[in-house]
Amino acid sequence: MRPKRTTVAVVTGTRAEFGLLLPVMRAIRAHKRLRLQVVAAGAHFLAPARTISEVEAAFPIAARVPMQRPGHSTRADDARALGRGVEGFARAFTRLKPDWVVVLGDRIEAFAAASAASIAGIAVAHIHGGDRAEGIADEAMRHAITKLAHLHLAATKQSADRIRKMGEPPKHVHVVGSPAIDGLLRTKPMTDQQARRLGDPEIVLLHHPAGLEPYFEGEVAKMLLWALDKSTKGNVLILAPNHDPGRAEILRVFQARCKDTGRFRLAHHLPRESFIALLRRVARKHGGFLIGNSSAGLIEAAALGVRVVNVGTRQAGREQGSNVVDLVLPYPDELPMLLRRLRRVPAGRLKSHPFGDGHSGPRIARLLASTDPHDPALLRKRNTY
Repeated sequence: MRPKRTTVAVVTGTRAEFGLLLPVMRAIRAHKRLRLQVVAAGAHFLAPARTISEVEAAFPIAARVPMQRPGHSTRADDARALGRGVEGFARAFTRLKPDWVVVLGDRIEAFAAASAASIAGIAVAHIHGGDRAEGIADEAMRHAITKLAHLHLAATKQSADRIRKMGEPPKHVHVVGSPAIDGLLRTKPMTDQQARRLGDPEIVLLHHPAGLEPYFEGEVAKMLLWALDKSTKGNVLILAPNHDPGRAEILRVFQARCKDTGRFRLAHHLPRESFIALLRRVARKHGGFLIGNSSAGLIEAAALGVRVVNVGTRQAGREQGSNVVDLVLPYPDELPMLLRRLRRVPAGRLKSHPFGDGHSGPRIARLLASTDPHDPALLRKRNTY
């Protein structure tokens, strides 16, 4: 008789985290002892990008859990969306009956799914636990998910050490690397024709809300554009910020600038493969930069050798490679100095990073297949001290 496969429900709620989860999902789908269920949630359903279409193109969707509502982006709105998510995930997991629920990172979609699964007695596997990054409520939610989770799939040794110091059993903590690194170098640089459609940028600006009051989110975005105006001459592609409180103010500033000048262009969304292809082109052809406060600057860009200016405190505390310099506030007299410093970093040193070897997806799939999700010693959480 053929052995029963272990069912793994992977939760995806955002465009960025879906890109990181892709190699994990593919490895689960390819593993003979695992069965993949994809649960799509949260920001995937929000206009204008509606990135649910990318999820649908890649995998059958086993369940959908809408959470946020269009035009409602305050922190109180996020709290209400979280409540809708917990209920929606509870309904979905009751119907799907997964053996594992897999979440990544620190957003409300992951927190809602981990809460519903853990309270319902379903084993939770958490990718990228133990990281440090201030974000909006990221640090608190990431560590809260760690305490809800049963299997910890840390991206780096430092993150695994933090998880163990939080009282999680060492035998359930594994360093797997970041799935963000998987398969990056198989993506070819963007062609001239593809790049021209985006203005052939030398600089990519990816800047998200950082937990400030809405007015100040907009003011920081203005300062950043002002600094870029005064410090650079190349074309700039601005990618729209994610759906966190403060997005509307940042997006308004970006949209106004893109109407005023030809060298700034705005894209609401790039599929992950296009984003990686663009970064490879920016690094290879232009020796250009990624500027902003996205984790992509510290992880994917490090593996690709892209020079990065990390702005503000959103990623404060996160490990970073030699491709990154930090800019606390985007003053126009500081930015050119940092750009010159980055240009002096030898190309060979730019790819030094702590995030693994690009084989995280298969490693995670093997751990899910070899760990019993119904073992009482796994499911009954107990602090080690």
